[in-house]
Amino acid sequence: MKRAVPDLALFGGAPAFGEPLRVGRPNIGNRERLLARFNDLLDRKWLTNNGPYVQEFEQRLAARLGVEHCIATCNGTVALEIAIRALELSGEVIVPSFTFIATAHALQWQGITPIFCDVDPATHTMDPAHARRLITPRTTAIMGVHLWGQSCQVDALTNLAQRHRLKLLFDASHALGCTWRRRMIGQFGQAEIFSFHATKFLNTFEGGAIATSDSNLARKIRLMKNFGFAGYDNVICLGTNGKMSEISAAMGLTSLESMDQYIIVNVDESGARLSRDQLVSLLQAENIIARRYFYPGCHRMEPYRSNPAKAGYQLPVTERLAAQIMALPTGTAVGAAEILQVCELIKFIVAHASEIRKKLSARRAANRSTGAAVTKTSPGNRRNTRAPSVA
Repeated sequence: MKRAVPDLALFGGAPAFGEPLRVGRPNIGNRERLLARFNDLLDRKWLTNNGPYVQEFEQRLAARLGVEHCIATCNGTVALEIAIRALELSGEVIVPSFTFIATAHALQWQGITPIFCDVDPATHTMDPAHARRLITPRTTAIMGVHLWGQSCQVDALTNLAQRHRLKLLFDASHALGCTWRRRMIGQFGQAEIFSFHATKFLNTFEGGAIATSDSNLARKIRLMKNFGFAGYDNVICLGTNGKMSEISAAMGLTSLESMDQYIIVNVDESGARLSRDQLVSLLQAENIIARRYFYPGCHRMEPYRSNPAKAGYQLPVTERLAAQIMALPTGTAVGAAEILQVCELIKFIVAHASEIRKKLSARRAANRSTGAAVTKTSPGNRRNTRAPSVA
């Protein structure tokens, strides 16, 4: 318990936690059931190529999402790439900048230009009005991204895509189990793509999936994720190796049996009287390894920031959120007592913000006079949940 500002670890006190609490610690689920599945698949000696665990995982996901088809893949980025190619996208695709870089890279990797759209300040998802202004004759699709368990404005984006005869797909990495107007995410657009990376609340070690109710599209995706094979020695189209392994599917089935959420915080500097980066530095010194999120925005990363055509992007909401969003350690690796302690520490820091700001200013002045480097926080990964404000 911190009783005074000098007790904070950044100012010389003992860290609140002896071992780091990290964002992204994997949820393991029931270890006995997981190991039983591992032993079963090893005994069966069927480790990949559409094994029974992959088939069961796909069936259970499709049933949970309420879609006809769910195709498991080796990771979420490959799922995006395959869906993009299966939908025959080209030219330009409108996508938010406030997302994990893989969303944009999956387009650029295939020679498609991501056109960065600003986001709604309330939901942090694509602003349909701005998306409409970005449509050109080269636009072939809109790719929305659900964030923190908050859905895109699905109806507005659907209407926009239909009016301009564009394809519509969604990066749903943050939205498994969430809904839009009582319909499960996974049911919208031509396809929705999920990630089951180890940092996700439901993970398969590494994995992804494409959900769709378009049977023709599902058939193309299944061919493309397995080199284009339509049978033994019968390759009928271009493809890649995007298959999920049996051991990943076994982990996924175990994860489905124990699903939890994660915490994203929106730091309002005017209310908290501390910036997001200052709060991150204070928490990291306490061994609470909080992370910046989607900083500084895809449009500020390479190769996009060096593209002269994109140099004039005006994304004010994205810029503001990139300076405010913070991820906290949660999940099964963090117990209720630790969560309470983290919350109490944040409350203490905000309550003593004025004194802390003075001490931070004094540290900066001392660092400048001695030429010492100022510690910087590192950018964060993607997470799943809603975003409360710290004020």
